[in-house]
Amino acid sequence: MGNTERRDYMVLTIRWLFYMTGLIVFSYGICISLQMQHLGVHPWDVLNVALFEKLGLSIGSWAIIISVLLIIVSWILDKSYIKLGTFINGVGVGAFVDLFLWIDFLPEASHTWTDMFVMIVGIITMGIGGGLYNSAEVGAGPRDGFMLSISDKLGAPIGRIRIIVESLVLVLGLILGGPVFWFTFIFTFIQSPVFAYTFEKFKGILALIERKVEVKQSTEVSV
Repeated sequence: MGNTERRDYMVLTIRWLFYMTGLIVFSYGICISLQMQHLGVHPWDVLNVALFEKLGLSIGSWAIIISVLLIIVSWILDKSYIKLGTFINGVGVGAFVDLFLWIDFLPEASHTWTDMFVMIVGIITMGIGGGLYNSAEVGAGPRDGFMLSISDKLGAPIGRIRIIVESLVLVLGLILGGPVFWFTFIFTFIQSPVFAYTFEKFKGILALIERKVEVKQSTEVSV
């Protein structure tokens, strides 16, 4: 293996390490919020919980099923957003959610004011995990890829598409009896700034690591 190939391999390994770590952190954040679901959860999780309570299987299984359906639609609309990371995200998040719920190393709801603090911790954890795995840039998640595909197809702003799609998902989940309460509506206002901040920070860290790898490889070549 030449120096260039070795460098590319190291960079790719680091990116996937960021990605998988981010998925794990993101999934754990989801599980924390699910433990406090009496306060409300994210619209997509409202739907996952509702389907689980109505039809069985598991919350993670429904997350995977919905992700696969979204990937299929995205593939039809615009293949450019579908990469290996998209498939791993679609299966990985649901699998990790079920694993963490099964291990049950999670805070329990006390139905006091402290639950609000725990919920905020869960939302922030999701934001950090999302920023971390997206910084690796190895594929948009199924939900993001789906909304980006629709945005491109309709020529509409992604923000507007996100609001419309997540509102429809929320209504469907609510009709099916999913857990909707105050935090369902303020979820995005907490998670989005955390995601945006950590995404840029982790992207910068990743770029710094890659530059150091390149410098190291260049030094070895010159020696």
